[in-house]
Amino acid sequence: MLSLIGYTNRLSGRAGETIEFKVSSLFRDSYHARLVRVVCADPNPAGPGLIEHPVASDFEGSYPSRKQSFSPGSYALIKTAARLPSMDSFTLVADIWPTAVGGGEQAIMCLGAGTESLARLSLDSTGSIEGRVGSAKVSTGSALIPRRWYRVFLALDADAGELRVGSLPLSDGAARESGIKIDTDADTSAVDRILLANDTARHLYNGKIDSPRIFDRAFTAEALSADTPLDPPVAAWGFSLGISTTRIEDTGALALHGELINLPARAMTGARWDGTEMCWRHAPGQYGAIHFHEDDIYDFGWKTDFSFTIPEDLPCGVYAARIDCGDHYDAMPFFVCAPRGKPRASLCVLVSTFTYTIYGNHARPDYRPAWKRRIDDWNAYPHNAAEYPEYGLSTYNFHRDGSGICHASYQRPLLTLRPGYITFCAGTDSGLRHFQADSHLLTWLESKGYAHDLITDQELHDEGVEVLRPYKTVMTGSHPEYHTRETLDALQGYRDQGGALMYMGGNGFYWRIALHPDEPGILEIRRGEGGIRAWAAEPGEYYNAFDGNYGGLWRRSGRPPQVLAGVGFSAQGTFVGSYYRRNPDTYDDAVSWVFDGVDDDVLGDFGLCGGGAAGFELDRVDERLGSPPSVRILASSENHADDFIVVPEEMLTHLTNWPGEPMEKLLRADMVYFETPSGGRVFSTGSITFCGSLLHNDGDNNISRIVANVLDRFLAWVETDVPK
Repeated sequence: MLSLIGYTNRLSGRAGETIEFKVSSLFRDSYHARLVRVVCADPNPAGPGLIEHPVASDFEGSYPSRKQSFSPGSYALIKTAARLPSMDSFTLVADIWPTAVGGGEQAIMCLGAGTESLARLSLDSTGSIEGRVGSAKVSTGSALIPRRWYRVFLALDADAGELRVGSLPLSDGAARESGIKIDTDADTSAVDRILLANDTARHLYNGKIDSPRIFDRAFTAEALSADTPLDPPVAAWGFSLGISTTRIEDTGALALHGELINLPARAMTGARWDGTEMCWRHAPGQYGAIHFHEDDIYDFGWKTDFSFTIPEDLPCGVYAARIDCGDHYDAMPFFVCAPRGKPRASLCVLVSTFTYTIYGNHARPDYRPAWKRRIDDWNAYPHNAAEYPEYGLSTYNFHRDGSGICHASYQRPLLTLRPGYITFCAGTDSGLRHFQADSHLLTWLESKGYAHDLITDQELHDEGVEVLRPYKTVMTGSHPEYHTRETLDALQGYRDQGGALMYMGGNGFYWRIALHPDEPGILEIRRGEGGIRAWAAEPGEYYNAFDGNYGGLWRRSGRPPQVLAGVGFSAQGTFVGSYYRRNPDTYDDAVSWVFDGVDDDVLGDFGLCGGGAAGFELDRVDERLGSPPSVRILASSENHADDFIVVPEEMLTHLTNWPGEPMEKLLRADMVYFETPSGGRVFSTGSITFCGSLLHNDGDNNISRIVANVLDRFLAWVETDVPK
């Protein structure tokens, strides 16, 4: 564990709302806390450097250190409250799809009495099915094959004095059954909890479980494999019920309902999925599985050490609680928004907190310890997520069982959401993404004197277009990639009601996500068919559990980014930037005002991110995908590195693509402008590295001039400009 680390209970707030700070400190001495306003989060000495201003707060002071722990791993907990009847004989049975066979014990079902396991059905360290009752244990001695369905059981036969376990493949393969004679008396009336995917000693299971049941008699493998109905179970948990919740329901008479800990994945194909239905809402019986992981993390559940109620007079902006003890420090950022319905500026910047969370604690596969030299030289944030997987990884990483991580939460420390965090150290530039890269835009706005409010994705999701309506202009950051239907509807509604939108990045409005209906701070992503993907969802698992909607790319739900912003994701390469070349048609027409004071044809051949304004991920115009006929291409990028490729959703074969154009023409970013029939205006840059060029030469450059021209025009726009 890190010596000093913390997190907030929320990422944004308004005047009168309270931010709670939860800290773990391994020191004997107290730590000190203070409030700062974060202006620039880029530690690169070639730019402005880290800029923070102290702010008076009522929480400033010293706090006693205390270690706060967390327990990763998902499982189900059923508190029986002595409702399980006394059974001399019983059978524990479940259908399982194991994903990490061998390497350690993994409990499938456990009857717990206090800290003891009275009976446990599990995988042993070899991957064989093992049963334990008291001190007696027996194993099939035959390891299961990962990612195949089996029916597994433990049966205690009191009359025969026998303990049996078995595994029955639900497709091809031979059943295995083993038994031993025992004289153990199992008093099930003492059971106070039933655990699924765990036991009282935290032997966590990796894989799917479907239809766990308890019977009050001992069954054989033959009986469990037959098609004839079994006696009614004492308890039977139907995981196809309440899929969008964290509850599990017992369909038996005892109603031994339970709760899920650390949010395992639901809406998973079960043992009865036959491929005839892809949506769990249409055939819930085929989606009776839950996928548990030993490293699932949702809410660390730390206690609050101090809190901050946002004052009425605190300006909008990025703030952080800085804590330090000796040479160790941490910073917990949060975003202060304007009071609801009371804007303080005509300009609003949308902070992409959903994207920050989805990428939270991304452990990059190209991370090298040698990066620490630059971190030290620049006095950057010292910790990298790749070195601390215990804090939970991002949805761009894998679980330890090899399955993709589909849940993201900010109810835990997010190392990547820290001022001074460096994402890339391969080149000579800042190597920033997300929060730190977006600070280039916020620093530029402040240096140029543009008053602005902030809202985050959360307010946009909760309040819709009304939260945007008071503003003349809304700007995004460098990478607004992840959106709910509600956030896209709000942006579309704002634009179509005459609003002015400035899309300042690339690869935006790309993936569809869902928020949990009951649990705050948790997001879900299903990386379905198509797209640049860190992992691919299993067949039949493309629909979100949280809201039941089809996941994956917004493009596959009929909402390509071009529909909103005029441009959409087209190409990706390494974190290097090139430049734009101005379109000759813009010198003498209705959009020449964009280039007032700019005589250059080559634009943005400089920058703190990638060395150029057009880099890493690039968006282009495509009328077939929804770019409006009125869109004007102001400039297009060129001369990209050889490793840039067309995104998979554009490819048909190795020779052909959807647009039917030469591949090299798709490797570009388009800077565009268009107006809507209702008077809306849109300026889009089409590049992730664009904002990194704003601060070049202290903001005196052609990219800065272009953005200022557009922003001044949009902010000067009066209501009479909007067609009636």
